[in-house]
Amino acid sequence: MPQVPGPRPEPRAGNISQVRIETSSPEQTEALGRRLGKLLRAGDIVALSGDLGAGKTVLARGIAEGAGAAGYIASPTFTFIRAYRGAVTVYHVDLYRLDRPQQLEDLGLDELLDGTALVVLEWAEKAGPLLPPEHLWITIRFRNGDD
Repeated sequence: MPQVPGPRPEPRAGNISQVRIETSSPEQTEALGRRLGKLLRAGDIVALSGDLGAGKTVLARGIAEGAGAAGYIASPTFTFIRAYRGAVTVYHVDLYRLDRPQQLEDLGLDELLDGTALVVLEWAEKAGPLLPPEHLWITIRFRNGDD
């Protein structure tokens, strides 16, 4: 199942360390997200990267739940952005279907990153220069031999 090392080793600013965490089921990945979500606040940005089906949405769901988001946390693949209200507003953004950099502006991604909400970005590598230097980068990978 997925490995969740992060933040990524190519920092854009400041000192950064790398941590490797392994989970062996979607339930464990979601529970990890809930624990992380309890530590996050409005203004924090979590950038998720990984192969299709690796567990980004599962981790994002846990983060949103842990941060106090209300309601069922669904994948925003076809809507790009879902907003959840609760103890803190959580924007769950999925950039998988993004075709052109211009779409980032059309989506208003820069406005979502204004510091008033917790933002969880799937396929964050597509955010390019809009991703502020201060963020938590998590790469999710399958272990060798896992589906």
